[in-house]
Amino acid sequence: MKLNAGIITEKLEETRKFYTEVLGFGVTFENEFYLLMHTPNNQAELSFLMPDHPSQQPLFQPAFGGKGVYLTIEVEDVDAVYRELKKKNVKIIIDIRDEDWGDRHFAIQDPNGVGIDIVTYSGQG
Repeated sequence: MKLNAGIITEKLEETRKFYTEVLGFGVTFENEFYLLMHTPNNQAELSFLMPDHPSQQPLFQPAFGGKGVYLTIEVEDVDAVYRELKKKNVKIIIDIRDEDWGDRHFAIQDPNGVGIDIVTYSGQG
């Protein structure tokens, strides 16, 4: 089984720019109403779809409201990613921190309001 999460948004151009320039994602496929992106290592994909597109069924037409969704990106060196994003002047929503359960992480937000938790797991907790 393979999972591809999707977000319905009008901000396809801003989204493509954010995920490619900030997080190093690649574009797997795109057309005027759909954008399929992959992580730098090609292990996961994320898609974005224009709302109210006539090619889509009603279930896939309403736009995402900007709250209630988050993504977690696990990296080998969260401090290195943090420094890189700070150099790019990416707005950090939750500053880098260690949690009691063993995570070291920080969070940013994509143009659609999706929270992105960038984490290195320590194996504790």
